[in-house]
Amino acid sequence: MHPVIIGTYREQKDGFKAFIPNSFPPKEGFEFNAKILKKNDQATRLLGKLDGITKLLPDADFFLLMYLRKDAASSSQIEGTQATMIDAIEAEAKVNANIPEDVDDILHYIQALNYGIKRVTTEDFPISLRFLRELHQKLMNQARATHFSDPGEFRKTQNWIGGTRPDNARFVPPPVHEMNLALTDLEKFIHSDDATLTLIKAALLHAQFETIHPFLDGNGRTGRMLITFYLWKEGFLEKPVLFLSSFFKKHQKLYYEKLFGYHNGGITEWVDFFLDGAIEIANEAIDIVGAITELRKQDNQKIQKLGARASESATIILPKLYGQPIVNVATVQSWTKFTRAGAQRVIDRFIAMEILAPKDQDKKYGQSYAYKKYLEIFNSHN
Repeated sequence: MHPVIIGTYREQKDGFKAFIPNSFPPKEGFEFNAKILKKNDQATRLLGKLDGITKLLPDADFFLLMYLRKDAASSSQIEGTQATMIDAIEAEAKVNANIPEDVDDILHYIQALNYGIKRVTTEDFPISLRFLRELHQKLMNQARATHFSDPGEFRKTQNWIGGTRPDNARFVPPPVHEMNLALTDLEKFIHSDDATLTLIKAALLHAQFETIHPFLDGNGRTGRMLITFYLWKEGFLEKPVLFLSSFFKKHQKLYYEKLFGYHNGGITEWVDFFLDGAIEIANEAIDIVGAITELRKQDNQKIQKLGARASESATIILPKLYGQPIVNVATVQSWTKFTRAGAQRVIDRFIAMEILAPKDQDKKYGQSYAYKKYLEIFNSHN
């Protein structure tokens, strides 16, 4: 197999070299060795299995919601955010006033994912340059940023990665004119009915998008969303449940190395790394579904042992905890329409059953309560 050259470095008039992508995909196409094709088969089988068992979850949408938060946290953390998935859940539920400021990055990411899901589901909107600009708009509009990100617009000036200016940068993406040509090629490739295997194509789309780097800021996050939405839109998954950001976060140095290697002909190495991620994340998600199913069974058994009235209110609350696993008295009041004292009684019952636990033991007032075992299932797989 001849190495495929994605582009070349060309001297610019301002004295730095920028990467100019070749026509994409290359005319000779992509060829992958037997090892890659075998790995692709394994990843595809596992995703089929994950898709199947996710459908069996009585509240698959809550599972998806937790996965959105998990991915939003990991993807934002790759870009330097310190806030966590727990911070995001607390911020959404408004149960804690002391939330780190940068949780806003995660909330914007969740908002962008939810927007994309709605766009694809209810409007059957195609994965296109316009769709990517809309995701970016939701991600970056009024978001915390160190510099102007021009939400929803492709850049009109040169950018660079690493370093203080283009001539000492680690990588300089294509200038604006070449960027626009490369984006047109990328969009055509998304829609082309070619022979590239779906998972491998998702890997190539992500790497090519990151190479083009069409936004002033937010390229990594938008490009990681592209993977999930592309696989879902292609009918590869019934629900968008493959989120690779936690794998990329775990192997962040390698992730960047492989992406930089991709520009320089290391396409097979990048695809190999990407497929490793798909296999690891699919296996992890399958384990998580199993653990949730087991926890639900145990907790439902605890509830069935309560008296009729107590079990009635407990049956209302338990399913809601899968979507919002951190609550306070006001949350339970809104779910049950109980008085404050009645809601506290239900919480105390849940604590006695070891379903909920106080989040901060020392807090006298404004206490919040966590569905700890459920949160641990997601957090132990980070």
